Amino acid sequence: MSFDPVKLEIFKSLFHSIAEEMGATLRRTAYSPNIKERRDYSTAIFDSQGRMVAQGDHMPVHLGSMPLSVASAIRNRTIGPGDMIVLNDPYRGGTHLPDITLVSGVFGKSGRLFYVASRAHHSDVGGMTPGSMPLAEEIYQEGLRIPPVTLIRNGEINHDVWDLVLANVRTPEERDGDLAAMLAANRTGERRLLEIVGKYGLKEVRGYVDELLDYTERMTRHVIRQIPDGVYEAEDVLDDDGIGDSPVRIHARITVRGSRARIDFSGSDAQVGGSVNAVYAITASVVFYVFRTLVGVPIPSTAGGMRPLEVIAPEGTIVNARPPAAVCGGNVETAQRIVDVLYRCLAPALPDRIPAASQGTMNNVTFGGVDPGNGEPFAYYETIAGGMGARPGLDGVSGVHTHMTNSMNTPVEAIEVAYPVRVERYRLRRGSGGAGRHSGGDGIQREIRFLTPARVTLLSERRRFAPYGLKGGRVGAPGRNRMIRSDGGVEELGSKFETAAGPGDILSIETPGGGGWGRARGKRGRGER
Repeated sequence: MSFDPVKLEIFKSLFHSIAEEMGATLRRTAYSPNIKERRDYSTAIFDSQGRMVAQGDHMPVHLGSMPLSVASAIRNRTIGPGDMIVLNDPYRGGTHLPDITLVSGVFGKSGRLFYVASRAHHSDVGGMTPGSMPLAEEIYQEGLRIPPVTLIRNGEINHDVWDLVLANVRTPEERDGDLAAMLAANRTGERRLLEIVGKYGLKEVRGYVDELLDYTERMTRHVIRQIPDGVYEAEDVLDDDGIGDSPVRIHARITVRGSRARIDFSGSDAQVGGSVNAVYAITASVVFYVFRTLVGVPIPSTAGGMRPLEVIAPEGTIVNARPPAAVCGGNVETAQRIVDVLYRCLAPALPDRIPAASQGTMNNVTFGGVDPGNGEPFAYYETIAGGMGARPGLDGVSGVHTHMTNSMNTPVEAIEVAYPVRVERYRLRRGSGGAGRHSGGDGIQREIRFLTPARVTLLSERRRFAPYGLKGGRVGAPGRNRMIRSDGGVEELGSKFETAAGPGDILSIETPGGGGWGRARGKRGRGER
């Protein structure tokens, strides 16, 4: 079959637009601010073999990990017309427990044509603290763990499973609405794919699916060939694991030979007692993200992009933890540090293309309690933006989400309407970006006053070890966490903590700035002290 490059572009846009429409359906119909405001979700299309064909421009941390969830659903359950499989188990293709995935098949006259999947971060899935991002020491403390099970059978809700999920969360009405939104997103994808098959015919559609995967592979191999053959090594550390005080090392060794790259994490620390352990799906997702960014032009997010990449992540390490290790922080914090390590590896090989370190954290804030206005439990989750690392030729951007998170902020108005809190301060941390020929972006200061008793948890990084600069650029300012009590007392808090807040207490979070790039040329740069 010969392929028309114009039609290939049409199919690329068609599949991408379907994934985007699925995401729009999820966003518009969701209940929680975390999904409808922050857009903490992803949607994707897979062919009948389970190979990723397209994904919306959503969360990079889901890019390489969602295919493993789909593979697990296919392997463990029979998916017929009208069926949907639900799962969140990190050890069966998931990432961390708040990320719930729905997988369904798309069927035509000739049988199964595609799979579609949606994933969203739910603001509470049970566990030892509101928001389900605790300082846990085993996965059982983090929330409800769902293996691949059938949630929808032949178009009908399996109420045994649905009710079981809602009975194990603090905010069942919100979870009910968000799950229904995910169901609607999958149905949107199913309808649109059937329309494409009806218009072009199954043979042509499948031919262009294969060609899209091959195209992504060719583009990835092209960028790998631009990296000089050789071995590149680097490492960085996490501040701690939330249980002990010791830094946690992540080491990577990238071997480039022609159009292939081998990424070996064998020198990394063993899995730890806290929740910063990453499962293999996370590590693979980061590798996919980093090499996709090197291409320099938009390419489809397909399974073809992983073909030239070999990932070695030994079991039992911080980058491929085994059960029952706690993992909620691995998805959000360790993922960011793996990005920093991989870019640091490649900086000597591609000195004019690799940026300095961005803030290197998602600053995960969760809190919950009982709303005095209605007597109902509430649970809040948010990640807070920071500084982007400076780039060769450009300053870093201030106050943005970077790398493995592509979410947005929760508007002040949305927070104050939904939760019994008041946002006292929300501004850039001027001067927190690292100085250099090009300056790192500034972080953010966010202060939240509690109007009712609440339990607060924060998982963050780069409080002890600042984001690095490159080519002589200076480090970005590290972050800072404090609790300002209603009596005027101030508690300095570490990277990761749990604490009780009372009415009038203020949680103050200052996020890190990005590192600078290049030595400043005779002038005082932003962030130089």
